[in-house]
Amino acid sequence: MGLKVQKIGKETKGSARKMKGIFVRQNYSVRMYVGKDRHMTLGVIGKKVGMTQIFDSEGLAVPVTVIQVGKTVVTQVKTVETDGYNAIQVGTIEAKEKHLTKAELGHFKKNGLDNFRHLQEFRVDNPQDYKVGQELDLSVLNDVQKVDVTGTSIGKGFQGTVKRWNFGRGPMAHGSKNHREPGSIGAGTTPSRVIKGKRMAGNMGNERVTITKLKLVKVDSENGLVLIKGSVPGCEGRLVTIVPTRTKWN
Repeated sequence: MGLKVQKIGKETKGSARKMKGIFVRQNYSVRMYVGKDRHMTLGVIGKKVGMTQIFDSEGLAVPVTVIQVGKTVVTQVKTVETDGYNAIQVGTIEAKEKHLTKAELGHFKKNGLDNFRHLQEFRVDNPQDYKVGQELDLSVLNDVQKVDVTGTSIGKGFQGTVKRWNFGRGPMAHGSKNHREPGSIGAGTTPSRVIKGKRMAGNMGNERVTITKLKLVKVDSENGLVLIKGSVPGCEGRLVTIVPTRTKWN
């Protein structure tokens, strides 16, 4: 049961209303906007430390990325009645007051919490099971084999089309005037413009990226470490989000 929008003619008046990130304009009403088929799951937030290798039961070396998961506390509980959707807000990485805004400081003081630098939401189906101030652990990754990891990819700066989009280069002979040039970017009189979305040189990387179906090798709850095999986005020291995979796999 997903989002169902029903047209009701002139019975609805007023400006646009925003529900669940979707603008519902006048002459439309929302019959049900909380979809039960949406995959909601709780995850963990950690800092990418670096890479190492461990040995499995067969004695084979397995390359892994080490992620340090620190103290994570529930800072707010959101429900359909109060906010229009079910979610919990969590905070991690303790911060000094001088590094936060007055709004953030008031938010923490109101709930009697420590100050946190990073706040993030997780959509959940059962917000009533969580309390403000509750500390989350790595038990959410118990019995999980594959995970999705989200982070900000490493920035490469301004790059050309060969590196950014894997374009083929021109002839490398001495007389060639086209070694790594992009080539034609559109037609002439028609349509007399460059089509939107044309792949050209520009800033590469530094984007929010999710890598799916990575193998969860080990969870060390005692030391707050998560070991993952595969490409984890971002440079060392950046925060990443780990959730049980949302993709079906064999």
